[in-house]
Amino acid sequence: MDFRLNEEQQMLQDTIARLVRGEYSFEKRLAFSETDAGFSEDFWKQLSELGLTAVPFSEELGGFGGGGIEVQSVMTELGRGLCLEPYLQSVVLGGGLVSEAGNDSQKERWLTGIASGELKAAVALQEPQSFYDLNDVETRAEKSGDGYVLNGRKAVVIGGHCADLILVSARTSGDARDARGISLFALSPDTAGIERRTYPTIDGSKGCDITLNQVQVDADALLGEEGKAAGVIEYQAGRAIAALCAEAVGVMEVANDLTLDYLKQRKQFGVPIGKFQVLQHRMVDMMSELEQARSMSILAASVADEEQSDERRRVLAAAKNVIGRSGQFISENGIQSHGGIGMTWEYNFAHYAKRLIMINHQLGDDDFHLERYATLLQAS
Repeated sequence: MDFRLNEEQQMLQDTIARLVRGEYSFEKRLAFSETDAGFSEDFWKQLSELGLTAVPFSEELGGFGGGGIEVQSVMTELGRGLCLEPYLQSVVLGGGLVSEAGNDSQKERWLTGIASGELKAAVALQEPQSFYDLNDVETRAEKSGDGYVLNGRKAVVIGGHCADLILVSARTSGDARDARGISLFALSPDTAGIERRTYPTIDGSKGCDITLNQVQVDADALLGEEGKAAGVIEYQAGRAIAALCAEAVGVMEVANDLTLDYLKQRKQFGVPIGKFQVLQHRMVDMMSELEQARSMSILAASVADEEQSDERRRVLAAAKNVIGRSGQFISENGIQSHGGIGMTWEYNFAHYAKRLIMINHQLGDDDFHLERYATLLQAS
């Protein structure tokens, strides 16, 4: 099988790689994380001007018409730069939900803006009690006249503090954890009754918890059929998992490069510590984990846009499990190789390690996906 990129895909990867290298130094990233937005509005504008925010959307909507491989190229380079912009939340997951569930009017209203970068979306699917189970929804949406009234809480909404559109899962029928009865709503953050509590996350980005208190919306805020959003959410979460795997590979690449450079430069007993056999073995193990993660990322990207099936679910669960374990291994062993400096805020390796840990906990950690894989394997 040929895993090489075609000419168009290579041009896309080269474009985003040059942009990240030229505009996203570690020092700038630290400064971006301290702003109210938590990322660079100028860099987001450059992403949109180059058409990178339109990569996964159809040409009819002004998009690139790309699939999982194209998104993988973008996310890997964003991972190498530890970019803070909400590309995953707005473009991949938010845009994907609107693209699959929205009607023509809703796509024209929101998706065009997401593709152009003029509109940032955030996705509020998890709740304080849900623990990675996207079907565990206690937020309620009850019919009221021609619209709905929403009440509930959403947790760790990355980018929700600055989003122009918030996509919220809410239960219109059924009991908590039932797949049936979950609906998807597109809300303006300025709607009365929405309260956002913003906080920094360990990897330098910003998230928020959202409280919905008697939030009244019109019927056109409903995306797709009432009570049938679980399948859409699961499918688009799978695409986001593939994108996260690609980002993790970019993070791991730089983490390994930083560790190798340190082993070559740091001296003890008059020689570089990289000459010590135990550290050479550790570095080999870290590179092996990276290559395994890279292979699983390619596999995940290849099935990201396929029709939903148990095989697709198994591949994505396996990829996320491997990515999570590899990321943790590289983080821990990289810190061990660096010593104390590997944990300091001023040194960039610590931030790569923290991002890998955060990726492991987004959309299910390695243990969650191992259990999911085993369940799917037994069912087949």
